[in-house]
Amino acid sequence: MKNSKKLYVDIHVLQTVPPSCVNRDDTGSPKTAIYGGATRARVSSQSWKKAVRDFFRENVKKELLGIRTKQIINLVADEIIKTGQTDEPELKAERALEAAGLKFKEKEKTTEALFFVSDAQVKALAELTIEEPEVVAKKPSKEIKAKAKQALKEAPGLEVALFGRMVASEPYLNTDACAQVAHSISTHKVMTEYDYFTAVDDLIPEDNTGASHIGTVEFNSSTLYRYATVAAHELCKYLQMDTPKAIAWFVDAFARSMPTGKQNTFANRTTPDAIMVTLRTDQPINLVGAFEKPVQAGSAKDMGYVEPSQKALVQHAKRVYSDWLGEPAFSFVTGELLSELGHTKSLHDLLEALQSTLKDQLVNGGDDL
Repeated sequence: MKNSKKLYVDIHVLQTVPPSCVNRDDTGSPKTAIYGGATRARVSSQSWKKAVRDFFRENVKKELLGIRTKQIINLVADEIIKTGQTDEPELKAERALEAAGLKFKEKEKTTEALFFVSDAQVKALAELTIEEPEVVAKKPSKEIKAKAKQALKEAPGLEVALFGRMVASEPYLNTDACAQVAHSISTHKVMTEYDYFTAVDDLIPEDNTGASHIGTVEFNSSTLYRYATVAAHELCKYLQMDTPKAIAWFVDAFARSMPTGKQNTFANRTTPDAIMVTLRTDQPINLVGAFEKPVQAGSAKDMGYVEPSQKALVQHAKRVYSDWLGEPAFSFVTGELLSELGHTKSLHDLLEALQSTLKDQLVNGGDDL
């Protein structure tokens, strides 16, 4: 890459979600948070990152992605079999992974924690068992161990590069995350509501009028502020020329994905009301401060939370720009609500413009920033 400057891609989303329970706690209640002294609806960052990964599964080639599992021995063994080695593939996989520094439970033959690995890394390790047969020996040399570790370090894939990987037993295999995702919160105060429901046995006698099942489901509805950021200059170290495309994929996935909690009960899949994507060279900026004071529903003329939320976000962004860090180098907007903050485009055109701009800045060494 020709450009070594810092470059952060910030993604801001306003999205209204109808009655739903997309992310619940251990008691089954929708997750909440106290912010600005008021209870807000909350969707955890982990929940939305999982939704992004699921979106990738449907829209990005498998070869560019990864798998998070404790069953990595089976994963590598399957790939070893594909290379034509059918003699004890599980044992070969286990020893090759141990050479790379991973540790396994004695009986289960699984890692202690979930291990995030790319498809390319699995293939590289399987190929190493052919190129360097010593990697499956009980005590491989330091040189062979280094090659095994390198196979699990290079080509981390889209998800590992974005969300990172931690390996307590072998810090060398750690991968710093290039993306951060905030917990989404409602721009306004919410109250949990309860849906009381009954179910009737289809074969119950006609003279029996009682319900066969009774229960309650908790839910809320909200206008959410969602935020994520990507350190494009760091992502370049892993993905090189593919970085602009990868960031466009991430923005698309973050904008259009939805956690799947209770989706059959509520059918709550919506699209964002507004999206703003900015490029900055100083630092990422979360604009959640726009909603520290809970938004109040509008008047009869503009009832609801969307327009008041949009106005609060625009005012706060302008204040941050003027008082603190200046305007972003580039700002792209989808939806008229945030047109004061950037060039308004359809999501498709926004992604194309973003990818083109990133390519110019990161690949071609553009000096517009």
